[in-house]
Amino acid sequence: MDTTVWRWFPHGLIGAMAAVFVINGYMVYDALSTFPGEAGRDGFDLSNQYDHVLAKIQEQAALGWQIETAMTGTHYPVLRLTDRTGAPLPATAIDARAERPLGPPQTTVLTFHPLEDGSLLADKTLSSGQWDIMLTVQADGRQFSTTRRVIVK
Repeated sequence: MDTTVWRWFPHGLIGAMAAVFVINGYMVYDALSTFPGEAGRDGFDLSNQYDHVLAKIQEQAALGWQIETAMTGTHYPVLRLTDRTGAPLPATAIDARAERPLGPPQTTVLTFHPLEDGSLLADKTLSSGQWDIMLTVQADGRQFSTTRRVIVK
């Protein structure tokens, strides 16, 4: 009785290995057939510019500027720009766009207008969901770039 049970062991082992091989083969095929293309520039090129990125971050941190984002009840983005003392920062130019972080690409270019309290109100509403607002603020001859995530309910 022992010899008949153990006699099938090699066949079971070969069958299990074949199943693993077939499943892995399918996963490789699926990964390659659904790959959207180039993921970005060459990593070596990116690493060569990393010192520049770190220097830019330190330069922006030294400015002490704070950028806060909020949403009005009617889905308009609001910015509050302050300097290191907490005083409103008079921006000379703001380049802003809102992008969806997930799902199909959706981009909205925003123009901000000053309000009486020193904050800035966007000219367009954003639909419900998550948005990343990419900002480049110029003030006092300096530039500050950042991304802020907002959730519109």
